[in-house]
Amino acid sequence: MKRQDQNAGLGRLLRPLGGVAASLFLGGCVSFSSDGGLSLARNVAFTELDKNVIKVTSEADALAIQQQVQGLLRRPVTADSAVQIALLKNRGLQAAFNELGVSEAEYVQATLPPNPTVALSRLGGSLELEIERQILIGLFELATLPQRAAIAQQQFRAAQFRTAEAVLRLAAETRREYYRAVAAAQQVAFMQQALGTAETASELARQLGESGALNKLEQAREHAFYQELGAQLARARIEQKVARERLIRQLGLWGRDIDFRLPNSLPPLPTRIASAKDIERRALERRVDLQALRHDLSAVAGQYGLTNATRFVTDVELAGISSYERAKSVSVDHGEVEVEKEKVNRRGLEVEFTIPIFDFGAVGVRNAQETYMAAANRLAERAVNVRSEAREAYLRYRGNYDLARHYQGRVLPLQKTIQDEALLQYSGMLVDVSQLILDARARILSNVDAINARRDFWIAATDLKAALVGGGAGGGEGGGREAVAAAAGGGAAGH
Repeated sequence: MKRQDQNAGLGRLLRPLGGVAASLFLGGCVSFSSDGGLSLARNVAFTELDKNVIKVTSEADALAIQQQVQGLLRRPVTADSAVQIALLKNRGLQAAFNELGVSEAEYVQATLPPNPTVALSRLGGSLELEIERQILIGLFELATLPQRAAIAQQQFRAAQFRTAEAVLRLAAETRREYYRAVAAAQQVAFMQQALGTAETASELARQLGESGALNKLEQAREHAFYQELGAQLARARIEQKVARERLIRQLGLWGRDIDFRLPNSLPPLPTRIASAKDIERRALERRVDLQALRHDLSAVAGQYGLTNATRFVTDVELAGISSYERAKSVSVDHGEVEVEKEKVNRRGLEVEFTIPIFDFGAVGVRNAQETYMAAANRLAERAVNVRSEAREAYLRYRGNYDLARHYQGRVLPLQKTIQDEALLQYSGMLVDVSQLILDARARILSNVDAINARRDFWIAATDLKAALVGGGAGGGEGGGREAVAAAAGGGAAGH
């Protein structure tokens, strides 16, 4: 019966504070989203890439993804299908989705009221018993809960935009590696064709030498050209395998899935290209990294305002106290023992707070102010860089397009004419083998440069897209310099 009285007293103590906490909980807290916060990343993937993303949370998800990927791998992989495969299979992107889930958990946690602390004590002696019950709740945390929830919301929103940026970055880098891999394979195919022609020429030179129609010097030049071409083909095959492995890593494939097929050549150049009109404005409006920094700044601004408003208060704790005391006294009257009992119930409140004798909040305010200015400067820097990146990306995009068109429409036709005329003159004994080899090397260099120019255009187109919507700056150079240098030094081509 006594324990029931004590529990009833504790219930009466918890009831008013519990009502406050419940009202704040119902009015301010949020729940977890059904998709783990991926709605923004999904929208960006659909609108900017025309692709979908899936967070793997079960074996059924993994099985569905694998079936979709295998369907895409049955046909030669295109740039678009490569991006879709990477968005489904790349485990680094899945880790980014998990990190977003952590950010959402922190956001939900920030919207919850502070948990109350309950303290129970019991002191007893031979004739006395004292029971004290306390429930403590942080008034400071309760009072600032809406502001802290708003700050957490901005931080979570920034995390959503960063996840969208991770999606765009993976898509852009996959396209770059795809074009490098296809270009490397195209160069190998071209050199294999050239090697077959050179082998035929070398065998013809041997037969002419046996008949006395070709001296040893000219025979050696033909044989050396054929051997050089074989070495350059071996180097090109190494580059092809390396480029393919880099693409495999981007796609997140392993096992039998890595035996996918690529097309024989790069896509043809488009007949029309994108316009530079309002390119800076479009980048400022669409870049997801800018959006993330804007929400970072909003969160820091909210934190700065909260710190400024509460600079003189660190925390205030409200404690509800309920105590029960029972005392006994024993007296002897005319030989009879009498026991008297005394019961006392007390209830009250206790408030605890820190007096800012040495720290009046200046340190916290200065910290918040500098943090806010740092966030503002980072946003301003990124805005300036976004403008420049958009202009630079378009310059490279337009320049590589003109260069690829130049090779396709002028250089390669001229090299073909030179090759045909040189063969005619060689058949008529008007030019020697040395000149024919020089012309063949020049043609090989032009063909390799033409392949690289088309590859660089498609990479530049990828970089332009990334400069407008986000996804990281890339580089159109590289990925074929070794082949160019090899062709210039020793060449590989038929004649």
